Amino acid sequence: MTESRSLHGRLLTDTGWVRGDLHFDQRITAIDTAHADPRDDAEVPLILPGFIDLHVHGGAGVDIMQGGTTAQTVARAHARHGTTALLGTTMTAQEDDITRALEGLSAAIATREPGMARVLGVHLEGPFISAQRLGAQPPLVVEATLADVQRLHAIAPIKVLTLAPEIGQHLALIPALSALGIRVQLGHSAGSYDDGVAALNAGAAGFTHLFNGMTGVDHYHPGIATAALAHAQYAELIPDLQHVHPGAIHTALRAIPRLYCVTDATAATGMPDGEYALGVQRVHKCLGCVRLSSGSLAGSALTMDQALRNLVSLGLDIADASHRLSRYPADYLGIDDRGRIATGAWADLVVLDHDLRVRGVVVEGDDIALD
Repeated sequence: MTESRSLHGRLLTDTGWVRGDLHFDQRITAIDTAHADPRDDAEVPLILPGFIDLHVHGGAGVDIMQGGTTAQTVARAHARHGTTALLGTTMTAQEDDITRALEGLSAAIATREPGMARVLGVHLEGPFISAQRLGAQPPLVVEATLADVQRLHAIAPIKVLTLAPEIGQHLALIPALSALGIRVQLGHSAGSYDDGVAALNAGAAGFTHLFNGMTGVDHYHPGIATAALAHAQYAELIPDLQHVHPGAIHTALRAIPRLYCVTDATAATGMPDGEYALGVQRVHKCLGCVRLSSGSLAGSALTMDQALRNLVSLGLDIADASHRLSRYPADYLGIDDRGRIATGAWADLVVLDHDLRVRGVVVEGDDIALD
C-alpha cells in the first residue's frame, strides 16, 4: 500500500488556487492551508491535477498498434511529462491488427505497472471513418455494425469511438453505442453541418481533433467543424500550434465551453528526428513535426506539459489551461475522481516550476521517475 505523504505548494483545487500542504496516499486525504509556508511564491512549486490525454497513439519509439507490451511503454513515456491517465488510441487497420492492439491494451488497462500512467481504456479511431477524410489513416475503412463494436468492446473497454456520421447506418448506430457507455466522436468525416447536428441529436458526444480530418467552416457549405462550433459542449483539439492556427484555437475556445486538448502523440514522441511507425504507415519526424512522406501531418510529437505551455503562450491563464488538460477530459468520460485536486480524488498530480517545467509527477500516489 502507498504510504501517506504530503507536498507543499500552490495548489489548483476545486475552489481555485490555495497555498498549503496536500496530504495523500493513493488518494488525496486532506488539503491543509492553516500553516501556509511564508516563503515567496516564486520559490513555491505549482501543483496541478495530472493531465488526462484521450488520444495517444504512441511514444518512446513504439506504436499502440504493435500490440504486446507497447501500451505499457507508451504509458511510461507520457507519465514523465505529467500525463497521469490516458486512452490508448488505435488506427484504421485490418480486423486482426485491431484485435492484436486491443489485446495488448487490455493487459495495460487491467494492471497499472510502476512508472505508468493509468490506461483508462481505448479510443477507437477508425476504421469507421470516411475514405474522403483519411488524414494519416490508411485506406482500410469499413462501415460499423453494432456486432463489430461489441466484439471489440469485449476485448478491451472502448471509452471513445470516432466515426463519420454520414456513412451508411452510422447515424442510426449512435444511440446503441452510447448505451454501451461509449462516447461517440465525429471525425475523419466528409459530412455536412446537418450531418453533424443530426449526430449530436442522436447522442454523439464530441469531435475528434477539431478542424483536422473534417469538413470546415465555409459560410455557404458549413461542415462538421461548424456543427461543433455552433452546438458542441465538448471537443478535442491538438494544441501543438501546427495542426490548428492560434486564431482558430481562440475561435474554438470562445465557442465550445469544455474544449479539451489531446496530443494525438505518435511513436515519434520523445524521440530524435527519424522514421517511425503509425499503424501500417511510416511517418517522419523533423524539427518537432510528424508527417507522412506526402508531407501531410500525421499525428504529433506533442506532450501534455508542452500543450500546457502552448496554451499559456496563447494567453490562457494556468488554471484555464489546466482544466482543458485534466478536468474537462475527466468530465467528458464521466469520471469525478480524476482531473482535480479534491479530497477523495486519486492522487494524480503534476508538480511544475514557474516556467511550467515538470519537476514531479505522482500517479495514484506513486512517484514517477523523470529520467
